[in-house]
Amino acid sequence: MFSYLRKNEYKIMFYRLLLAYFFYFIARVLFYFYNSDLLGIDTVYDFFRLSYYGLAFDTAAILYVNALFIVLSLLPLKVNTKKWYQKLLFLIYFTFNLVAYAINFIDFIYYRFTFSRTTKAVFETLENESNKSSMFFRFLANYWHVYLLFFIAAALWVFLYNKVKLNTKRYQKSNLSYFLSSTLVFVFLVIMMIGAIRGGDFKKSTRPINLVDASRHVTKLQQADFVLNSPFAFIRTFNTINIKKVKYQVDPNAVEKYFKPVKQYKNNPKTSPNIVVFIVESYGREYWKAFNKDTKIPNFKSYTPFLDSLAEHSLVFTNAFANGRKSIHGMSSVIAGIPSFEHAFTSSPYANQKIESLVSTLKERNYDTSFFHGAPNGSMGFLGFGNILGFDHYYGMTEYANDEDDDGFWGIWDEEFMQFTKEVLDTKKEPFFASLFTLTSHEPFLPPEKYKDKFPKGDIPIHQVVGYTDYAFKKFFEAAKKEPWFNNTIFILTADHTNQSFYKDEYYKIINRGAVPILIYKPDSTLVGVDTKLAQQIDIYPTVLDAIGYDKPFRSWGRSLLSEPEIEPYVMNYNGTQYQLQRGNLICTFDGEKATGFFSINDKGLVDNLIENRTPEMDEIEEACKAFMKDYFDRIIDKQLTTEN
Repeated sequence: MFSYLRKNEYKIMFYRLLLAYFFYFIARVLFYFYNSDLLGIDTVYDFFRLSYYGLAFDTAAILYVNALFIVLSLLPLKVNTKKWYQKLLFLIYFTFNLVAYAINFIDFIYYRFTFSRTTKAVFETLENESNKSSMFFRFLANYWHVYLLFFIAAALWVFLYNKVKLNTKRYQKSNLSYFLSSTLVFVFLVIMMIGAIRGGDFKKSTRPINLVDASRHVTKLQQADFVLNSPFAFIRTFNTINIKKVKYQVDPNAVEKYFKPVKQYKNNPKTSPNIVVFIVESYGREYWKAFNKDTKIPNFKSYTPFLDSLAEHSLVFTNAFANGRKSIHGMSSVIAGIPSFEHAFTSSPYANQKIESLVSTLKERNYDTSFFHGAPNGSMGFLGFGNILGFDHYYGMTEYANDEDDDGFWGIWDEEFMQFTKEVLDTKKEPFFASLFTLTSHEPFLPPEKYKDKFPKGDIPIHQVVGYTDYAFKKFFEAAKKEPWFNNTIFILTADHTNQSFYKDEYYKIINRGAVPILIYKPDSTLVGVDTKLAQQIDIYPTVLDAIGYDKPFRSWGRSLLSEPEIEPYVMNYNGTQYQLQRGNLICTFDGEKATGFFSINDKGLVDNLIENRTPEMDEIEEACKAFMKDYFDRIIDKQLTTEN
């Protein structure tokens, strides 16, 4: 039934698809080359075993990307073999494939900052940046080798595509024979495509493979990112609303038992201290001596001499973690007590609702509220979310109004912008609440030219700018302590997320990739000490309200860090493919429906999965996971992020 010519068309189409598999494998090899120290792949056998499991995700991505190309190649049209039609196929093939393929190359570098494959959320973050072109050229200069590798791979791909050409002689058989045979093949292959996109399963009850399925065949959770490919991660999150209600049933008492989401404090008298919250860009726990005294890291070096000295007069939490992986996650977690998981709450359709937060509760107590960020106004989505929260004032690059202090990459240098923040606070009527989000401790990790030899370069690029930002804090506090408002102020410092790591044995562990500092400083030295209990960014919101004697009910999943825990201390966050809950003696990994692993609380690398020997404590922590997820999604979707509902 099939002519020689039509067979050739099919062969050449499959050859072109096989080229995609070949180049996806090349991308996986390069991804490993750039990130081998993060992926936990110890043997050649593991490399090829995981590459084999990655074929399912490669297949799904390749078929998603090439769907139009495949359909046009298979259509029962006699023009298929004409030169103009083949040129059209060439254009469609490489337009879709090279755009998708480029996302893999982004993660050669970007993965080291986020510890997860690129999803739609990354591009949602970029939508808020006004300096996209300068960012592009900066990355081009800094990571020219990645661009070069991409263009070499693209050129080789085009060369191999053109090596095998289709014979364009005319088809001689009858129209009916051509149409029937082609239609049968078309229907068959489309059905096979659908099955392959779903992961090779045609069962109606089985969902298409998703990011979490990459964890099914790994021995270390970080290996899942090697199994995945970036186009798949982006496509599978492109048109999804991940903030949706869970289907499982949870005992209503479990939510109250584990998290007490509506809290009320009557521990402290009403006071009105000023509150200043620093959210420090990329300032992981790893860089501070004050937070590493018990880690027993050989030859540990600190890059925060001033902040270490401040910590001696502060209350520090050495077992604290971020509730997200990006800057905007840090803002919502710290100020509003709303964590972000696979996608930022702030990028969801539900972000624009009334939200109880530090802003709203402090404004009830007649606080003036301000947000400071030295980047172009609107960067990172901070201005938009700040407006939702109801800040009285937003101070960005526009308000700073001196481009001479622009670092040429992100915005105003930390030292100058911190001094600007101090000068603005000098004019405020007390009490005031201010949150300053710093920015210099960010890629490309360059201090101002005048300080190029002042700070230790350290072992990785970020160390030098960690030292610079520490110096900026020193200058801020030296100036601020001369002002009358200083002694009546509580200062809180944390990081939005972690970044580059040198002490890999400790800080490359899956759990410790979210290890951030939390420090509370009062000039009267009434808050001093070291607390080793679990803490997280979302605890900062209730901690402030407890500190000022706010005695009304309010919505919070966190706990006060200043009082005896009213709930069992815990940390809930997301590792790129799964949720992870630390509580009591255990760490639970959770795929959104069920627990996938239980680990000792000290097993921060998630090495020894204890799930085969279930205990009552494991059942309890899984119930806690479900209770948190249900209450989290219910409150967001039903717009119950205040106590007014």
